[in-house]
Amino acid sequence: MLPTRTRPVDDPRNGPVLLRRDLLAQGHDDRSIRRLLRGGDLRRIRHGAYVAASIWDALDDAGRFGLLGRAVVRQAKTPVVLSHTSGLPEFGAPTWGFDLTQVHVTRTDGLAGRREAGVRQHRGLLRPSDLVVVNGVPVMHPARLSLECTTLGNPEAALCVVNHFLHAGLTSLESLRSQMVEMETWPGRRPAEVVVRLADRRIESVGESRVLWLCYQQSLPKPIPQYEVRDSDGVLLGRVDFAWPELGVFLEFDGMVKYEKLLRPGERASDVVVREKRREEEICAATGWRCIRVTWADLANPARLAAKIRAALRRAAA
Repeated sequence: MLPTRTRPVDDPRNGPVLLRRDLLAQGHDDRSIRRLLRGGDLRRIRHGAYVAASIWDALDDAGRFGLLGRAVVRQAKTPVVLSHTSGLPEFGAPTWGFDLTQVHVTRTDGLAGRREAGVRQHRGLLRPSDLVVVNGVPVMHPARLSLECTTLGNPEAALCVVNHFLHAGLTSLESLRSQMVEMETWPGRRPAEVVVRLADRRIESVGESRVLWLCYQQSLPKPIPQYEVRDSDGVLLGRVDFAWPELGVFLEFDGMVKYEKLLRPGERASDVVVREKRREEEICAATGWRCIRVTWADLANPARLAAKIRAALRRAAA
């Protein structure tokens, strides 16, 4: 079981979520609540749940989805835990590719769940090890969250989640496989098997996970993630996102998150781009390898990107 986890106190994702009853206890009434909303001091998360405007405005879509989940848990009339995609924001896990308008919770009393506007309650067998507390919020363990996400119809997005948790050290392939045993009676088990088979803790970003999924979906040769390229003397030239070493081809995914991670003090993103381009040229000059660069825009057209990669591999093989 994971230990209780917390975010820094000043992280805007911590809320707090204010319910109508909280505001009434502070001396407000419905008229003053409406006045706060009109004046821009409060933002409505959902009916009867609010947050300070300064907090709401500082959050991205994933952060706001996280507050929506917290509001649902606080308003629930039965014991529930954040599950499926709704547990992801508490761990800072990626929500790319998922519906961020519907909150998923699982009842802990074993009774049948129900649907209401924007909320889906699930019923399932819960083991003590399935439940953790994150930032003071009850949420499913990352191993179970990962596999729950595979049941929501987007295995590519689920692979991004699984790789994130593996890379962060919050779960392991052994834990995922053990959790899959518990899934035998769940509907839609097949996607989970595919995702776990492809999962790799070396993958560092959503973009890289999507490239790996593309290779699988388009029947391309499986590349090696985070490959260390060395010269003929064994000197390390650099680590690349993916490589087909037997063909002398490597692939780099260009995303702003990657460039932000590589920023040095006083640098701009353009400085990182130039440095990365120079590194690519040095690797190619020293080894004779070819480089394929992939962007978010490329991933929007999988068939065309696959054709580009396939052509590069064929040229290298020839």
